[in-house]
Amino acid sequence: MAAENAFNTILKTLEKPDGGEFGKYYCLPALNDPRIDKLPYCIKILLESAIRNCDEFQIKSKDVEKIIDWENTSPKQVEIPFMPARVLLQDATGVPAVVDLACMRDAMNKLGGDSNKINPLVPVDLVIDHSVQVDVARCENAVQANMELEFQRNKERFAFLKWGSNAFDNMLVIPPGLGIVHQVNLEYLGRVVFNRNGMLYPDSVVGTDSHTTMIDGLGVAGWGVGGIEAEAAMLGQPMSMVLPGVVGFKLLGKLRDGVTATDLVLTVTQMLRKHGVVGKFVEFYGEGMGELSLADRATIANMSPDYGATMGFFPVDHLTLQYLQLTGRSDETIAMIESYLRTNKMFVDYNEPQIEKAYSSYLELKLEDVEPCISGPKR
Repeated sequence: MAAENAFNTILKTLEKPDGGEFGKYYCLPALNDPRIDKLPYCIKILLESAIRNCDEFQIKSKDVEKIIDWENTSPKQVEIPFMPARVLLQDATGVPAVVDLACMRDAMNKLGGDSNKINPLVPVDLVIDHSVQVDVARCENAVQANMELEFQRNKERFAFLKWGSNAFDNMLVIPPGLGIVHQVNLEYLGRVVFNRNGMLYPDSVVGTDSHTTMIDGLGVAGWGVGGIEAEAAMLGQPMSMVLPGVVGFKLLGKLRDGVTATDLVLTVTQMLRKHGVVGKFVEFYGEGMGELSLADRATIANMSPDYGATMGFFPVDHLTLQYLQLTGRSDETIAMIESYLRTNKMFVDYNEPQIEKAYSSYLELKLEDVEPCISGPKR
């Protein structure tokens, strides 16, 4: 049987500057454990999730201790449970997942139970993005004509997904024509910090696409999983994962004129492949981070499957907040995100002295040393 959370003693209220409150949160500094200060930011996200979901049944206090003692436990390949904040589906794997939920409701009805109780336990975002074909081109109504054909061809499938979005709690369906899944995730779906029923916690996501990692550029921990793993997470089952090593990648200086984000990404990918990062997290840090736009960061994070890491993570800083404003998040939401992350020591402020993190291994790159790269077929 699940017990009351053993960490409720560090449950605090986050106050608004002008009075009132943003919500409750589990305060990591309140544990008064010096090991937490040295944890990489991406490991702190795993830690907060374990503390918040600790029920001594699926997630136990000893799992929390494994993460706090990451410096000693990660080389030993210990397993930990991880409960992501949300699940991201694209249409290829999203449709079977909704079908499974619908079948569960049918089974519940046959057993005489309440089928409305069958719902995802964590928020699920389903983006329909892979089916757009180009039948009409070189005319001013091409987009409209292609979309109409799209809806005609997929009428049955879209009607089913529309039903799913209304029938299930915690499910959001993004219709076709609004962009590819990673772009929609970055610009619209990424919460950075959740405020759910008055509980604040960092955004994290598993998605049924290997390039879900693009969201790591926004300071949201995310990576790709298979459909079965995603469905288990939707139904409240923590993922079992090896506590990963973290490669610290220090960036210094700034890119020279004429050197593009593509040149930087190819250089970083080459360095990480040579270093060997399979099954590990990569966390970027250093004063060079302030010179990288969020688009550049997302491009590097998106290449995680290409250099073999589980994710390439960029902690939240002032540039992340600027991007959130640029993409239409409200001022109050941004204030809540900054306040929560600063209070929980998960925000990077380059104007303050940085506590040295205990990474498993280190890499360093001076951005001015990045050369223009030539990539493509050889003639």
